[in-house]
Amino acid sequence: MRDRELVQIADAALAEATVRAVREDGTSWLACRPGCTACCHGVFRISMLDAARLRAGMVALRVENPARAEAIRLRARSRAEALRAVFPGDETTGLLGSDEAAWDAFADLPETDAACPVLDPETGRCELYAARPLTCRVFGPPVQNDEGIGMCELCYIGASEAEILHGEMRLRHGALEEELDREMPAGETVIAWALAVDEL
Repeated sequence: MRDRELVQIADAALAEATVRAVREDGTSWLACRPGCTACCHGVFRISMLDAARLRAGMVALRVENPARAEAIRLRARSRAEALRAVFPGDETTGLLGSDEAAWDAFADLPETDAACPVLDPETGRCELYAARPLTCRVFGPPVQNDEGIGMCELCYIGASEAEILHGEMRLRHGALEEELDREMPAGETVIAWALAVDEL
């Protein structure tokens, strides 16, 4: 239930940012739409809370559409197997190590720049959209981070600094996310391992 509240807060922030992204001519600075999959390639860290949400989404999908769920599982296992030799952590459990340099080197490898196993290769849609990680939920609009303002490179093309700042996503889920993360096992993983291994 608390995770549902967390998701609702993050989704509301995205909805607000989407409204602020509308230009005077009615078009949007955001490129995000079904079939736009630039952000669905590569690897990124997810929390154990994100992993648990994804796994719950898989359980629900197995009931609704076992064939689709099995296809995701097979893609996840294939990705995990392809990256096992270079994984910067425990390649059996999928838990990432704490070496930042090792993670950076891993994330920059050409072989990590493949489609997320949850991305339907035919439709370009996320097959576990309702269960997607928080990173996926807030990616696209401008967001404050340690380096300044980050956003999808396909969004706000040609926008002024003022227009970008106007569209900044106002995230309010951090405290609840930290609270819920403390209730989960420690560590981080990636989507392929979250869905490929039997237990994290």
